[in-house]
Amino acid sequence: MLEYLRNAADKPVAKILMWILIFSFVGWGVAEWVFGLTSSDTTIMRVGGEKISINQYSSVKSNELSKLSREEQRTIYTDPNAMATFQGRVVKSLSSMKQTEMHARDLGYVVSDHYVANQIRNIPQFQSDGKFSTVAFDAVLRNSGLTEMDIINDFRMQKLYEMAAMPANTIINTPKFAIRAVYNARGASRTLDLATVKFSDFKVKNPTDQELAEFYKQNPHRVAETRDVSYVMVSAEMDKPDEYEKGLKIAQKLEDDIIAGDELAAVAKKHNATYTHHDKVSAAKLPEDKNITDAMLARIFAMDEGMESELIETKKGFIIVRIDKITPEHNAEFDAVKKDLVSEWTRTEQRKAAYVRANELLVDLNKTGKLSNGKSVTVSRTDGAATPVLVAAFHKNIGDNSIVDGDNEFYVMHIAGEKLPVADDKKMDAMRDEVSKLSAQRTKADFDSYLERKYPVEINEKIYNRFAK
Repeated sequence: MLEYLRNAADKPVAKILMWILIFSFVGWGVAEWVFGLTSSDTTIMRVGGEKISINQYSSVKSNELSKLSREEQRTIYTDPNAMATFQGRVVKSLSSMKQTEMHARDLGYVVSDHYVANQIRNIPQFQSDGKFSTVAFDAVLRNSGLTEMDIINDFRMQKLYEMAAMPANTIINTPKFAIRAVYNARGASRTLDLATVKFSDFKVKNPTDQELAEFYKQNPHRVAETRDVSYVMVSAEMDKPDEYEKGLKIAQKLEDDIIAGDELAAVAKKHNATYTHHDKVSAAKLPEDKNITDAMLARIFAMDEGMESELIETKKGFIIVRIDKITPEHNAEFDAVKKDLVSEWTRTEQRKAAYVRANELLVDLNKTGKLSNGKSVTVSRTDGAATPVLVAAFHKNIGDNSIVDGDNEFYVMHIAGEKLPVADDKKMDAMRDEVSKLSAQRTKADFDSYLERKYPVEINEKIYNRFAK
């Protein structure tokens, strides 16, 4: 073909073929440049416009992993949800440190080389016989894969972070009057006049079929989506490398057979794996199966009918899941829920009658200042009456009258008075510590929000998905 091109170089057809060849060899590199796919770009994220490399991300990730137990590390590598949560924590840690460092620079803070050098000299791992040793220092660098500049930059960034974040981390002294206000709010008790109107005190007639049908139109019963699920499992001791590899090879052969079209039950039998099937799995009705974890359930409800999952690693082995059938959410048939509708209709009618009676009591209370069939009770924020009453009692003002909606009754309530707690110095001191910590947390949260607005974070999804996981 090349001989032909040389002999016919001036012909139009030859020129077209030559351009096709040139583009086939050069085009890939051009595409890399045009579309930003160059392998030299290792920027995983930008914070306030500044680049964060995959190496920096990996360093922080390794540091966060080292703080975890072996069991926690294993969970992260076998549970996709745990891995996603962990990765988010790494990104948050890295971006937070970078944002604070940039804020420190903008404020004009400087960390001198002299300070950094002294800090490095005082690290025990870099010392020999109590003195700084270049031999020990170089050995640590070699074993960790870090450079001298990495160590220097890390110490400088940490100090800048401390300097910039110090105001946000400072505990603020709360004024005494504020502590007393919180103490009184928590420890106060209130006296109530309270009358209870129970739904069950009202008798209603049995509903007709027409009344039930109309009621069902307004209150349809929804049947949740269900899924018929099958899975095969190759058991393996995942924390033992040899057993892990052995199980993985079997699971891969099993996966190949499933892709070829073999049924899960047959494949499981062929490879001496475990086959399990569950009918009508829903969010409200989960199977009693320890192999089906929350992460696995998330996959199950994200898959389409007829799909098989990829190989899933769990603490006990390798699993492949298949969605055999999906029954979508739908309205139940009227006849199937007719008996349940009778009790619902009856309760609704009783509730209506009870509310009418409670409203009559409230009208009389507002006119006369007296509550029929009421009794006096003293309540705190945590006890003395039903929870809805406690909430309403401290949400409203002294002297207010109201109807409170309960689970099976209405309460007609008059707030008669309030008694403040006796001052206790020990309890007040504990309250002061608690309020100070809460104030510091709010200040820190506001500071972090400010940094996120000033130095926004942008994730390079392409690099993140390729290298970060």
